[in-house]
Amino acid sequence: MARWSASTAAAVATVLGASLLYMALGASAQKLPPGNMQVITMNGKRNSKFTCADAKKNSKRPGCSASCPGRCPKKCLVLCPTCKTFCLCDFYPGVSCGDPRFTGADGNNFYFHGKKDQDFCILSDAGLHINAHFIGKRNPAMSRDFTWIQALGIRFAHHHLYVGATHTAHWDAAADHLTVAFDDEAVTLPAAAGARWSPATAPSLLVTRTAQANTVVVELRGVFRIMANAVPITAEDSRVHGYGVTDDDSLVHLDLGFKFYDLTDDVHGVLGQTYRTDYVNRLNVAAKMPVMGGADSFVSSGLFETDCDVARFGRGGSATAAAGSAAAGAGNGIAMVTDAKYL
Repeated sequence: MARWSASTAAAVATVLGASLLYMALGASAQKLPPGNMQVITMNGKRNSKFTCADAKKNSKRPGCSASCPGRCPKKCLVLCPTCKTFCLCDFYPGVSCGDPRFTGADGNNFYFHGKKDQDFCILSDAGLHINAHFIGKRNPAMSRDFTWIQALGIRFAHHHLYVGATHTAHWDAAADHLTVAFDDEAVTLPAAAGARWSPATAPSLLVTRTAQANTVVVELRGVFRIMANAVPITAEDSRVHGYGVTDDDSLVHLDLGFKFYDLTDDVHGVLGQTYRTDYVNRLNVAAKMPVMGGADSFVSSGLFETDCDVARFGRGGSATAAAGSAAAGAGNGIAMVTDAKYL
């Protein structure tokens, strides 16, 4: 965990909610828009410089220029006008980056490698269930796969929401590599920052583009906000880490940011368990790569299935689940959740 002064920590804290909306800003040799904190995407270019100025009216403080830290050379937070930089994965609860590295609700980072071509329960609660599909690449010199999250399968009420990165051999930053679908129908968004879509059957759900391509924020009012950013594994990434990327697959995957608003204390899942009040972190947080095991407890048989060992979705006992107690499934002890909360 990073350690900052009280003033810096306070400045960071005030922008966490808004920061998700800036994930798609390019920063290669350009001046940033004003604002104390910006989230910078370096478009795959290492050692690029960005500049920013003091946003205060009539300020005479000079601007500054800097690069993202070596630990996160492609994307970081910059505090203007001092150009202090931070990695999102160092502190932002609910972030998943790269070879799935999560920041738990307790603020500690951990890795969960899962297995390629399988689905794992990231969060399961009475009224919300999120699975992630993992893709991967095997390094013969290792006993495990390199893995990344390719898609999310999100269930609430009787709805199914899909957010995924599409396969491509050669990455084109100008092309859109994100796919969003709601209840098996593709969601079409104009290629413009700020474009929005909301379904008539669940008007509290909103999908917003934050750039012309590859980044969206999906929000279910009062329940969650998810930032999804499609990114490739570059040739430089592959060279540095030994990923073994080939010309037929750029391993496009999702960098993700989660924010939850209404979880019960029974929540579970790879990330979800860290939001429980009784959660005890038994990982070696001082290790260079603290790894969460127990993959078998989180594996699901499909992207929208709720059959992992720690599944909570549709359980009775909470106000959310009780709303659907008369619906289908109640006979076998599982109360389906109704739409009432999301209308």
